[in-house]
Amino acid sequence: MAIIDHFNLPVSNVDAAKKLYQPILATLGIDQVFIDDDAVGFGKTNWEFGLVPADGIIQKLHLAFEATSSEQVDNFHQTAIDLGMTSNGAPGLRPEYGANYYAAYFLDPDGHNIEAVYRNKI
Repeated sequence: MAIIDHFNLPVSNVDAAKKLYQPILATLGIDQVFIDDDAVGFGKTNWEFGLVPADGIIQKLHLAFEATSSEQVDNFHQTAIDLGMTSNGAPGLRPEYGANYYAAYFLDPDGHNIEAVYRNKI
């Protein structure tokens, strides 16, 4: 069972963010499942992650998506970089977070630190 049902990330431009997040999240098997005039939702089964308009100053957040392999983490990061995002940590093991914690990070246009993590259970 998931701890969080869904999460909305405030962004300065929903349309621009959708164009970036759609191919990046696709590398993790996360599809666009909803769109309206104000928001876009992504998920594996329903709206689990949304992009919504920010109302004022954007508080920069750190958000980690679960990957099912180190290759997914690599593809996630490379896709983000190819789309012009700023790397905030190339793919690799992060022993400070656990012996099998493999992750990569990028900063989106609003400064959110977005991560993909694979916790290889050996």
